Amino acid sequence: MRRLPAVLAASVLVLLAGCNGSESHDAHSHSSDGESLSGGKTRTYYIASDQVAWNYAPDGKNVIKDRAFVDSENVFVQHRPDRIGSTYLKCLYRAYTDKSFSTLVKRPASEAYLGYLGPTIRAEVGDNIKVVFKNNCSFPTSIHPHGVFYKKNSEGAEYNDGTGAADKHDGDVATNHQVVYHWKVPERAGPAAMDGSSAMWMYHSHSDEIGDVYAGLSGFMVVTAKGKARADGSPKDVDQEVFSLFEVNDENHSRLAAANIKKYVTAPVDPEDEGFEESNLMHGINGYVYGNGPMVTLKHGSKVRWYLMGMGTEVDLHTPHWHGNTVTAMGMRTDVVSLLPATMMAVDMAPDDVGTWLFHCHVGDHIAAGMQGMYRVV
Repeated sequence: MRRLPAVLAASVLVLLAGCNGSESHDAHSHSSDGESLSGGKTRTYYIASDQVAWNYAPDGKNVIKDRAFVDSENVFVQHRPDRIGSTYLKCLYRAYTDKSFSTLVKRPASEAYLGYLGPTIRAEVGDNIKVVFKNNCSFPTSIHPHGVFYKKNSEGAEYNDGTGAADKHDGDVATNHQVVYHWKVPERAGPAAMDGSSAMWMYHSHSDEIGDVYAGLSGFMVVTAKGKARADGSPKDVDQEVFSLFEVNDENHSRLAAANIKKYVTAPVDPEDEGFEESNLMHGINGYVYGNGPMVTLKHGSKVRWYLMGMGTEVDLHTPHWHGNTVTAMGMRTDVVSLLPATMMAVDMAPDDVGTWLFHCHVGDHIAAGMQGMYRVV
């Protein structure tokens, strides 16, 4: 049921081969360390990977329909002796105030919708990014960035690249250990002609890329054009930014899969049982299903930039759709865009239709499994 048909998969590959090719801005999750050698700022972030219990459906109902879950929905969210339900152990990126990692940065209410996303990392073209990272999870983790310049000891990924031990400590950070990443932000990391004033990238753990990402370790990075950024790195010409990750989070392949079975399952279960595996496919937006995430509120007539990301495997062909309003994507007017795994897209919206609106993946199977949310225009 959840496998992409071979013909459709082949069609997508052919299409790709033929192509040429928020009101608050995480201001407290970083500090400026002054000027760098290249003339830009060094923006310092303190980020840890923390092991937490995460509930995909905290309201305990189908919020989109405003009713209790029905049997087809309980496949994914109901806790039973032989089913985990909606709450899983996750390993998530979280921001701290300083290198002691003793005080979490509290997200404002307007950013609660971000769910299990890591803190947004921001920079302006020409800046340097310094990430002081600590691993508090029960398995090795890392941070691997997209788009920016990095040396081998700040790549956050370990593989047979011919480098020695001194260049590999950053890709497999052990529990309770720390590492410092240094990334440069060249012009090629900033927006191109069709991007507007900012470009979006992702970051994620690469110690075990598949298991780490399914455990929850991913986040957004925004690079603003030179001279177009506020002090915190956000684009001056945008009133609000919204971040949305579409992912069928396969908890069967999370690094914490065995721990979740041990903690939440009390009856004997075969981890390879088809029904059990299906129950652990959490079709979420920012880690929420069936509209359980906090709602984003936009202002009529404002300029809103939505940053969209897809992650996962071959079933993660997503088509985010906004009811009520339209966006401009790659110079075209639309209300539906397309995402594949590791796709990154920024689109602009000028909300002109007041109301509470559905925001969901338009793939039928994903709608049924809960990949739905809402946003509000006031």
